[in-house]
Amino acid sequence: MLTRSFLPAALALSSTIIPVGALAQEQPRVFDTIVGHINEPQPLKPGPAMIRSLKVFRGFELTIFAEGLEAPRMLAVGREGDVYVTRRAPHNDVLLLRDSDGDGAADDVRTVARIENVHGIAIRDGRAYLAAVRELYAAEIMPDGLLGEAEVLYSDLPDAGQHPNRTLKFSPDGRLFLSIGSTNNAAPEPNPENATIVTVATDGSGREIYAKGLRNTIGFDWHPRTGELWGMDHGIDWLGDHEQHEELNLIVQGGDYGWPFIYDDQEFNLHQNPVETTGLTWEEYAARTAPPVLPLTAHTAPMDMVFYPPNAIPEQYRNDRYAYALLALHGSWNRANPVGYEVVVIPFVDGAPREPVDFVTSFLTRNRRAQFGRPCGLAVLPDGAVLFSDDSGGVIYRVAPRPGSPGLAALHAR
Repeated sequence: MLTRSFLPAALALSSTIIPVGALAQEQPRVFDTIVGHINEPQPLKPGPAMIRSLKVFRGFELTIFAEGLEAPRMLAVGREGDVYVTRRAPHNDVLLLRDSDGDGAADDVRTVARIENVHGIAIRDGRAYLAAVRELYAAEIMPDGLLGEAEVLYSDLPDAGQHPNRTLKFSPDGRLFLSIGSTNNAAPEPNPENATIVTVATDGSGREIYAKGLRNTIGFDWHPRTGELWGMDHGIDWLGDHEQHEELNLIVQGGDYGWPFIYDDQEFNLHQNPVETTGLTWEEYAARTAPPVLPLTAHTAPMDMVFYPPNAIPEQYRNDRYAYALLALHGSWNRANPVGYEVVVIPFVDGAPREPVDFVTSFLTRNRRAQFGRPCGLAVLPDGAVLFSDDSGGVIYRVAPRPGSPGLAALHAR
């Protein structure tokens, strides 16, 4: 029996795959061995000394926007910089956080909605859209920032299983996109809406699958220059410490991204044969799927992803060739040497992503046995400050560019 452990020593698992039809009297040939680990760094309450130890991208300063919130998850920014944050069980609510005196910290915190298992949030045209497991709601944003009564738009979203965390975002042309994760690690889904991104009519009249084969794409956003949709998908667990990579995908309408049959650079998932459900061989199925554009370290657990607004870069440093995607990495639980627990920037040059660069790091202690932060939700305020939630420590951090700093343009400004 497997049990999760906070001990520094990891629990190793070994699995073998035996060729079909091996004779009983023969020694079966082992052609694949998988070793997995369970290793969760001990959660610590973040204190002043720990927060001072965080490493922040040059030209930015980190402060606390709100604390003591207990498991804040996804963020959205409303009128005049009002910040909304969702919290799942046991709170099952949405909070409004307001910095009324402009000092960079929330001084007014109110509960504005109570919805069981609420997680995803998106705001447009004076309405807040809220996703739970099987329900999607809409509520008017009142002049004082409070939410009116939540109206049920849909109550038949797929069951959750392993991935209950629905996320929402509006495209630049006003369409509402909803990410629906898989119910399991690596098996075909009976419900075709699982492991997809769907587009949703905001009047409750229907939805359709936009892209499939996405195990759990919590974070996605549109490139501010090209208008392309990019998303970070969670890789399959139990393929070892270094597989499957987390995948940055260019997501197109009608695209298939391979899960659960194909992963990484068109590798075959030997545990799941597509012939059984699709009638196609691995090679035939792979030919219909899109490989990741940029693989990231396995098991870092990507959460929210947000492109930094171009107009938040100081005018003298703006350049149409560059864009910057912020990515929250929640951190591993099933890797011998823990990874993640940080916020990174993925630079885009002429529309193509490059290797991530550290934005806020060092939530892991030096011996990697403990952590005091698991980044989750992301948002950018009108003044260019970045907010990210830590659902382990109960903090929302504010990372703002210092006056005169080129901000993220420091990646290319010399």
